[in-house]
Amino acid sequence: MKFTTSFAATTFALALATGAQAENPMVGGAPMYETKNIVENAVNSADHTTLVAAVKAAELVETLQGPGPFTVFAPVNDAFTALPEGTVETLLKPENKPMLTKVLTAHVVAGDWSAADIMAKAKASSDGFYHFKAVSGDALSAQAKGNALYIYDENGNAGRVTIADVEQSNGVIHVVDSVLVPK
Repeated sequence: MKFTTSFAATTFALALATGAQAENPMVGGAPMYETKNIVENAVNSADHTTLVAAVKAAELVETLQGPGPFTVFAPVNDAFTALPEGTVETLLKPENKPMLTKVLTAHVVAGDWSAADIMAKAKASSDGFYHFKAVSGDALSAQAKGNALYIYDENGNAGRVTIADVEQSNGVIHVVDSVLVPK
């Protein structure tokens, strides 16, 4: 009987662990693994090829593979396409690496922030926004509208979180539908 109880407990624990792993959403048609870091997962997302190319051009791969934790608001390819014509090509030029780095780090916040935690902070504030700083030093604001979470850049442009809480070994990714542009 002791073996059966131990076996049942082990089976239950494995089922819980497998269930938690399976709950991480797919992004860009690819599974996202909690055991992989931000870069290891992002490179597999078909929706983030522009972001990955930009991270490589800015030489931020090593940083985003570091221990963190980081919260990344990851714009999809369509968000980059929506920028004025030529913007992405200009940012990817080697001479514009400082500006590219600033734009990318304006999407990163120190810590491991779940969408629920960010929404709770926004709902609890007197103005309905949670104000925080990106790694770039730029201001970001979060607002909850019903069940939707929006992240605003310093220019007042909003990116809607379309996929929240994609857990990583070194933080969390929230997929956004807009590029957050620093001033």
